[in-house]
Amino acid sequence: MLISTSRKPSQKTRKFCKNLARVTGSTSVNRGKMNMRELLLKALEVDEYNLAIVNEIKGNPSRISFFSNKGELLLTILIGVTLDNEKTNIAPSQLKIVSEVKQLDVLSDILDLDLVYEAEENYILVSESEDSVARIHFINKFGDKLNFQINVKKVLEVSND
Repeated sequence: MLISTSRKPSQKTRKFCKNLARVTGSTSVNRGKMNMRELLLKALEVDEYNLAIVNEIKGNPSRISFFSNKGELLLTILIGVTLDNEKTNIAPSQLKIVSEVKQLDVLSDILDLDLVYEAEENYILVSESEDSVARIHFINKFGDKLNFQINVKKVLEVSND
């Protein structure tokens, strides 16, 4: 997946995109003046098949829109994030998804990761949350939960594929 930002992103949004790319084994690019078509072409150029665009409000990442390589909107989620400078120790080639939130199972297709019922290490945990739709945690190859997490406040769009 190619991860990019809205135009003129804050430092926090750029850092979030780089962290997300690192833990998912994706590619992150600074958008600059690229339009949607140019971003989709860039994704194909770097052998990525989906595109995620991170938008912000007041300098903080606030929404991720996922698109197919044909430009079709697959999923939009409103988010809050927790960032940290820790080493991730995640092996993206062995990464899996454990989802407790049926509505977000589509992330396994978008990220091209196996959806499993349980895992002990090296996985993305989409868990239920009392104060939001879900929390996305990243568990490293030692089974430790990273401080980097995504709080899904609302799911706006889900493809029916």
